[in-house]
Amino acid sequence: MKYITTIGEKEFVIEVVDEEHIIVDGVGCKVNFESVSGEPVYSLLIDGQSHEAYVYEDDEGWEVLLQGSLYPATVVDEREHRLKSAFGSDPVQSGEFYLKAPMPGLVVAIPIEDGQKVEEGDVLIILESMKMQNELKSPRAGTIARIRVGIGENVERRQTLLSVV
Repeated sequence: MKYITTIGEKEFVIEVVDEEHIIVDGVGCKVNFESVSGEPVYSLLIDGQSHEAYVYEDDEGWEVLLQGSLYPATVVDEREHRLKSAFGSDPVQSGEFYLKAPMPGLVVAIPIEDGQKVEEGDVLIILESMKMQNELKSPRAGTIARIRVGIGENVERRQTLLSVV
């Protein structure tokens, strides 16, 4: 079965060969993907290289926190992808975007302020979780409409932190 995974604006075609092998955009790799202690923390081995990621499902797909960067991702099978392509349902990059906490944690820094213009990739909030500081970055350009948390505040997973218009 082939799956189309969209991360940001980049699309990847992923074919699951068996439990240990996948093909990504025509390139084969050996993988091992395991949950750590039943938490949304995963150990990922790709061709012998180790990675740790936090993976959460949200209303629009998945959120993957890897090396301090948050990546929104959608995964659909090839049939669903063909149907969406036929109806032209590309995600719209307009309207208000709500940055939600990908995990529970402590807000340690907010390097932006209400009304500030931001570009895609700008750091919006630094969230500490499990003794790691994670930079939550803007998925698109816009203006900070409202910051809903403060430095030193504990937040819950999926809590709205701020909005960008």
